[in-house]
Amino acid sequence: MTNTIRLTTAQAIVKFLDNQYVSMDGEETKFVEGFFTIFGHGIAVGLGEALDTNPGSLKVFQGRNEQGMCHAAIAFAKQSGRRRIIPCASSVGPGAANMVTACATATVNNIPLLVFPADTFASRQPDPVLQQLEQSSSLAVTTNDAFRPVCKYWDRITRPEMVMTALINAMRVLTDPAETGACCIGLCQDVEGESYDFPEYFFQKRVHRITRPAAVEEEMEDILSVIENAKKPLVIVGGGVRFSEAGEAVERFCEEFKLPFGETQGGKSACKSSHPYCLGGIGVTGTYAANVIAKDADAVIAIGSRLSDFTTSSKWLYQNQDVKFVTINNCRYHAYKMDAVKAVGDAKATVEALSEKLRAKGYVSSYTDEIEKAKRAWDDEMARLAGIRYTGEDFEPNIKARDPRTVPEFVRLTDGKITQTAALAAIRRVIDKEAVIITAGGSLPSCMQRMWTTDKRGGYHAEYGYSCMGYEVAATLGVKMAEPDNEVYCVVGDSSFQMLHSEIMTIMQEKKKVNILVFDNCGFGCINNLEMNHGIGSLATEFRYTDGQKPCGDLIPVDYAKIGEGYGLKTYTCRTIPELEAALEDAKKQEIACLFDLKVIPKTMTDGYESWWNVGLADVSVKESVREAWKGVKEGREEARVY
Repeated sequence: MTNTIRLTTAQAIVKFLDNQYVSMDGEETKFVEGFFTIFGHGIAVGLGEALDTNPGSLKVFQGRNEQGMCHAAIAFAKQSGRRRIIPCASSVGPGAANMVTACATATVNNIPLLVFPADTFASRQPDPVLQQLEQSSSLAVTTNDAFRPVCKYWDRITRPEMVMTALINAMRVLTDPAETGACCIGLCQDVEGESYDFPEYFFQKRVHRITRPAAVEEEMEDILSVIENAKKPLVIVGGGVRFSEAGEAVERFCEEFKLPFGETQGGKSACKSSHPYCLGGIGVTGTYAANVIAKDADAVIAIGSRLSDFTTSSKWLYQNQDVKFVTINNCRYHAYKMDAVKAVGDAKATVEALSEKLRAKGYVSSYTDEIEKAKRAWDDEMARLAGIRYTGEDFEPNIKARDPRTVPEFVRLTDGKITQTAALAAIRRVIDKEAVIITAGGSLPSCMQRMWTTDKRGGYHAEYGYSCMGYEVAATLGVKMAEPDNEVYCVVGDSSFQMLHSEIMTIMQEKKKVNILVFDNCGFGCINNLEMNHGIGSLATEFRYTDGQKPCGDLIPVDYAKIGEGYGLKTYTCRTIPELEAALEDAKKQEIACLFDLKVIPKTMTDGYESWWNVGLADVSVKESVREAWKGVKEGREEARVY
């Protein structure tokens, strides 16, 4: 007879999760660290009781905003190489809905995120329960149905015994490198507290193996036939290289066969920036070196990349008429992109197997001095960007399309004289080489993909798959939890900071020393550039008072240091590069979280280098400036590949 243990649904969830492990390359890791939660009525007495009564070894972390705590969990999982997770639980209704954006972020980036939103009563007896969304078309529809399109696995628990297959299937997805993403298990409030005689074997220690399947021989021969005939191939290092821990293998591959490589946002820091064949970021936010080499490449070898429009420059960048695409990816869906010749398998295993075949062929690329010339040109540009200083009323920032009032008005109101590119260069100079830097939406990821260098594997942590503003502050908490012995910095724009910085309180609560650098340029600078470079006015993208119809009055200055002070952080206001450098040095001595309020002159970010981006500009307009910009969009579309 099977031995059983009587537990509530919530108690069973906690006990099961406390016994999950992953194994990769023979190294076993406990998979579940604990729970992030904001207790509302939907989970406080169900899941809350289970975590209070017998949490096992699981920790409990108190979130402040459901999206924010999920961002912290995503960052923790990413920085842990997807080998550790922190599930997130919320109440029904608005608490649940707040997690939808984070679930989409996790799924787009292939990061494991497990969420437990409370749901309505399975019995329906108290309907409409507090915070319940009612749809007259179906009583079975709840807020949690909104998770279906943004999750890799979705379930709703209406009976206690259902949780067994639901959790096992969630583990299947969460530990699958090719299919991982967000998993949602909705917990009906009454069922959380209902008990069942669970078989003891359900709670046995489970070890989920993350394996390295190499591509099959036929596909290896397919990609070999492309590469061995290529004279000037280019490698794209994607996020899959990072999660496969294939950085060293890719470096050896590129060095042996003289192959230059560009990095996606997700792939950056999988390989060392100092590697002689590293060209830096590629695509819309790429470097001159990577993009100029990409234009002439006759073969593009994308390793672990989902080939987003930023990586391909909206399928415009690779302009050699005879260019062929090769993909190495553990996800067949991504491997099929760009009409590529594909090899489906683990990045490290497949690259190593491919190296053997190319070695047997005696293959070496035909590059002469093109790589060195491109890198030298970019080094010169990096020096120029790092040296840009405010020179007074005659100062001309990098971005020319702007409201003529903006720069002088900003300097007058804030006395800020920092340029964005010089600030990033200063931060790189001063902080420790083993520090982790975090960025997300806005112009900062553009500058960072181009300008940031690090030899620390995993030292660059960007969320740009979903370009989710508001990720950065919460991510500092998640990254610090994953790497407690290293300094952690986030660079965040003022717009993104205003969207979501609530997890500062959890940072203080958990006593985590992190560093938050707020780049204050009075607006959504990146999108303002997009507008104005396409003939549109400065509309609702700068922080200006309204005139009753549009926000087009004077700029509105904000003191972000005071916000940090209110939470108890050590704060610094920096208006010049020397002030920034001094603040960074002083912050190294602090034991509490630090916030830097950088007054950064608008329009001083990097601009495009040999790239193009397809946007949905109006093809008819009364404005001559828009009509002129449309010509450029139309020309780019005609030059780009159509699929």
